[in-house]
Amino acid sequence: MKKLPMRLHHHAYTTDDHAKTRYFYEEVLGLPLADMDIERELLDDEWVDLGHAFYELGDGSALAFFNFADTEKQAAWKAKQRSIFIHISLLVERSTQDEIESRLTDAGFRPFTLRHGFCTSLYVKDPNGLTLEFTVDHEDASDIAREMAVSVRRWLEGDRKASHRWRADLAESIGA
Repeated sequence: MKKLPMRLHHHAYTTDDHAKTRYFYEEVLGLPLADMDIERELLDDEWVDLGHAFYELGDGSALAFFNFADTEKQAAWKAKQRSIFIHISLLVERSTQDEIESRLTDAGFRPFTLRHGFCTSLYVKDPNGLTLEFTVDHEDASDIAREMAVSVRRWLEGDRKASHRWRADLAESIGA
């Protein structure tokens, strides 16, 4: 590829309830509703009425949510529940991560934090079952990424020894 994609334009998901989704993204997280398109599209040789909402991120990209007027189409095209390992990760500053955690907790959600070493992540499921991760990179993230390229090769060769020297809680157990 001569030129990489510039950035994510939007990540699309489905919602059964635009009101709950709007509350979560706009009121709880503070992401502005940038656009709500009511569309009639030809999909699978049928005209389909849908609502498509876009919640803006800092770089101009968006998290987008579809809802279909036809309940049968909604059921057929609805996103399936996924494990935590299928998620959207958003890069934030530490103060933003702290604010998000507070806003989520105040609104009755139960976020949790994982310290990966190269980053610290706050996770929560939205009302649609989509897992969101709010990530703060380690101050040496670019150096760590170069070193982690070696870890990829090791993994592919079958070496499963942990390489979390950036995690104080694991460093001693791996001899770092």
